Amino acid sequence: MKNIIVLLVCTLISYGIHSQSIIGAWENYTTAENGDKLKNVVIFTDGNNVLTTYSATTGKFMHSHGGSWKLNCDRITEKIEFDTTNSERVGTELTYKVIISDTTIEIVGNNQKLNRLDNGKPGKLQGAWLMSGRIRDGETQLRDTSRPRKTMKILSGTRFQWIAYNTEKKQFMGTGGGTYTTINNEYTENIEFFSRDDSKAGLSLTFNYELIDGNWNHKGFSSKGDPIHEIWSLRD
Repeated sequence: MKNIIVLLVCTLISYGIHSQSIIGAWENYTTAENGDKLKNVVIFTDGNNVLTTYSATTGKFMHSHGGSWKLNCDRITEKIEFDTTNSERVGTELTYKVIISDTTIEIVGNNQKLNRLDNGKPGKLQGAWLMSGRIRDGETQLRDTSRPRKTMKILSGTRFQWIAYNTEKKQFMGTGGGTYTTINNEYTENIEFFSRDDSKAGLSLTFNYELIDGNWNHKGFSSKGDPIHEIWSLRD
């Protein structure tokens, strides 16, 4: 009977936390040793998350880690798929206690509180997406999204981030992110950080987008000016 009561309490707590919309984007600010103001942004989608730190003034990329997550009572467990600072954490799990309100997430014991940026709206592409193909010269080239080498794009209602990584080799290849909008079938990225080239911070890129059979068709020009036509599929 006691176990049933505990299970019921945990279920109610979990439902309460979800009803308070952990899904979305959250932020706080910290200060680096050199006095630089750092911006920390966390995006939670249904089952996937990413945390990134970068300079709030220059856009210089500092750190990112993420993967999948699950909730048990008031504890979140993350399974790390990529970590730009410590690759040995890939494949391990990290559990921490949280207190979630409508406007904040407090990480208990870590003296950290994140403020809500959005609740998964208004952007129409909220979710975690895996690159599943490209169209070149009219020919569709599909890729297996279950392989260890992945390119994931994770979006809240206003924030986006892409990450290229390999879980088998515990390898990180690159990431970039910022804010986005979806207006009149145009998807616009406003880049705030780019791990491969800090000078890309401040750049805005606009693409045509279309959802076809649930897949996101993404067409335009890359930050290098190269034409692209990508296909992205929602992550299971």
